[in-house]
Amino acid sequence: MNGASADAIHPAGFWIRLVAFAIDLIIIGLVQLVLRLIAAARFGVDGSAGPVGFFTLVFAIAYPTVLHAIAGQTVGKLVARVRVVALDGGAVPLGAAFLRAVAFWAELPLTLGIGQIVGGLRKDKRAFHDLLAGTRAERLPRPTPVPRVVPATPPATPGEPMAPTGSLPSPSEPRASG
Repeated sequence: MNGASADAIHPAGFWIRLVAFAIDLIIIGLVQLVLRLIAAARFGVDGSAGPVGFFTLVFAIAYPTVLHAIAGQTVGKLVARVRVVALDGGAVPLGAAFLRAVAFWAELPLTLGIGQIVGGLRKDKRAFHDLLAGTRAERLPRPTPVPRVVPATPPATPGEPMAPTGSLPSPSEPRASG
């Protein structure tokens, strides 16, 4: 598993994945709205529901497929700090990402979301689409803040002017010629 122990892997549970899905659903809804506006401008209001629905479905499958294969995260998963990886901890192959996306959208209406709920009940938190595609969703740790190191300045003695911090020589110092 790329050197990570099983204790270091924190599976992403049902609720955090639901939050990530809600964010992704907003993005898909925005794309659908843009498609509707384009179709209404081009074809008028009538007759555009079929093509808009088709291209929305194409986008809804292509969006997680491409992003899971490239980065392991959709925008929603990025915000929720969730990453999708293969079972060995590596990147998800494009074919597995496509299978995962198709299975996800097919299982929603077919099982009424039970495929995702089952994922929340399993110890490894793998939903039905994860089991089919050989993937798992894991929580990313919070980034640890890097402490700022401030260089210590020597205290000035009372009555002594502070030395300039720039690289220019003071007027009383001789200048090097050259």
